[in-house]
Amino acid sequence: METKSTSGNKKYTFLFLFIFLLIFSVKSLAIEPEVVTPDSTIVSETEIENHESENKFNAGKLITEHIGDSHQWHLWGDHGHAVHVPLPVILWTDKGLEMFSSSRVEHHDDIYKGNHYSYKLHDEHIEIVDEFGVVNEEATAKIVDISITKNVFALLFSAALMLWMFLSVAKAYSNRQGKAPKGLQSFVEPLIMFIRDDVAKNSIGEKKYMKYMPYLLTIFFFIFINNLLGLVPIIPGGANLTGNIAVCVVLATLTLIIVLASGNAHYWRHIFAMPGVPIPVLIILTPIELIGVVLRPFVLMIRLFANITAGHIIALAFFSLIFIFGEMSTGAGFGVAVVSVLFTVFMGMLELLVAFLQAYVFTLLSAIYIGAAVEEGHHDHHGEEAHAQH
Repeated sequence: METKSTSGNKKYTFLFLFIFLLIFSVKSLAIEPEVVTPDSTIVSETEIENHESENKFNAGKLITEHIGDSHQWHLWGDHGHAVHVPLPVILWTDKGLEMFSSSRVEHHDDIYKGNHYSYKLHDEHIEIVDEFGVVNEEATAKIVDISITKNVFALLFSAALMLWMFLSVAKAYSNRQGKAPKGLQSFVEPLIMFIRDDVAKNSIGEKKYMKYMPYLLTIFFFIFINNLLGLVPIIPGGANLTGNIAVCVVLATLTLIIVLASGNAHYWRHIFAMPGVPIPVLIILTPIELIGVVLRPFVLMIRLFANITAGHIIALAFFSLIFIFGEMSTGAGFGVAVVSVLFTVFMGMLELLVAFLQAYVFTLLSAIYIGAAVEEGHHDHHGEEAHAQH
């Protein structure tokens, strides 16, 4: 009975929301009456509402700006009072190279006159415009944007940080041979041993794992460090690098290339001609196996992208509730703030676990795919033993 009652309540709730949205949509399509302002200027109520909405808190805009890439590093503030750290804009146009600071096009209406064209920034895309701000679609389509954006800067910073970490640890190993680890070495060494013993050896095998250790360590620390930096709200943190689909595509593609390059005869035989399988069945299974080869890295990409991005969206959504209810009334804002802050802190603690977990899962699955590519069949293994005995 309780299940039926709950199901009924959900149906009524969805029906109410549907009717409410339908009424709201019809109302928004209605012809708006005109309003005469004190200075006798006639404006529509829609224009007044649009002007008011510009000053209202926009949760969707806040979330998309924080999880997306940007030509400038936002620190605090909103609208005209926002404080940014400008980043270099580097463009290759059909007339040559163009470089300038993103502060020149910081606001929506800013137009920068360069050596070849005039430029403005619209939704984080650089556009070529004329003196009146009209976009030149043909010239804009030919732009190759190689700017140092927020994600590019985060990528360079994390790469420099990883180089410093590994070089420091390598130097400590050479200077402190036979001694207990100390400082940064004591933090990094357990993670290296964990990837070596629990991931590489178990998945690839003791004879061949060392060949792939540099790659596995690199992707693990790259994802782990950038996941942690994404949780830090101030520069150089705050960039959603591992939640950028392009970065996830590159990481998954690297794994795919290594798997394809490492595949032995046994691996390809089981894809194109499985032993003991009739030829008519191979016609069906072989395309499926080939799709699976590409699909596995695709799953790696989607898993990393979705988990990291979803965590940021949920945390920002709880944080946005404070301002949404605060616009209704100050009391509601303070009341929701208590719950939102608690949930945001909880999500932050959960994201710390996810930061490690996603780096581990990506590395583990990459090692499993590589291990499947280099695995030797029982027939090949016995053949090698017989050859060694002779």
